[in-house]
Amino acid sequence: MQYEARAVTSNQDGVHDDLPALVRRYQQHRFLKPVAKHSQEAFDAVAEQVAHWRGPLVLDSCCGVGESTAVLASRFPDALVIGVDKSAHRLQRNLQHQGKAAGAPYLLLRADLNDFWRLAAEASWQLDQHFLLYPNPWPKQKHVGRRWHGSPVLPSLVQLGGELTVRSNWQIYIDEFATALELYGIESQCQQLASNIDPITPFERKYQAAQQALWQLRANLTAKGSL
Repeated sequence: MQYEARAVTSNQDGVHDDLPALVRRYQQHRFLKPVAKHSQEAFDAVAEQVAHWRGPLVLDSCCGVGESTAVLASRFPDALVIGVDKSAHRLQRNLQHQGKAAGAPYLLLRADLNDFWRLAAEASWQLDQHFLLYPNPWPKQKHVGRRWHGSPVLPSLVQLGGELTVRSNWQIYIDEFATALELYGIESQCQQLASNIDPITPFERKYQAAQQALWQLRANLTAKGSL
């Protein structure tokens, strides 16, 4: 049974007051959490291929069932497209979406992005495109540190470079992401998406069906400022 997507509710009504301090702290202190074994194995499985790849590199983070990864493969047929999600169960449901790749190849990996982004940054990966589509917004005010832009792994995400696209059905999430990137000297373009865009993830489809506003941030992480 398909349930209607509920709108995000939060006890927070704007950009979190503590966010700038969190971002500054993690800019100055290295993230030392040990890398999980399965994340290391997933990275090792593609590291050599990426190291020898001479074309565009596209990363679809939090890819879920990989529908967006397949769509991105069709949009960037000359790129090496990699989808990463922490759930093996979700990734196993990709079969029904493979046709959306239009025959273009792509890779799906199970890994914790807290680990994978760090490993990729340490290996000097440079992305052409990075997609972060409808991550868990952790909308409770006390959970700001669990949002990607408020977490200690943000420096690695920024280091990966490329054109970053973030989408959410919570405008504050997008506004906060832009605030965090501004502290790296990176400008963002934020907008509400048209209500008739072609959905490329199951979440996007559910949010559209529930007539929720969808928001997008785009930022060139390679063109960092001097801050």
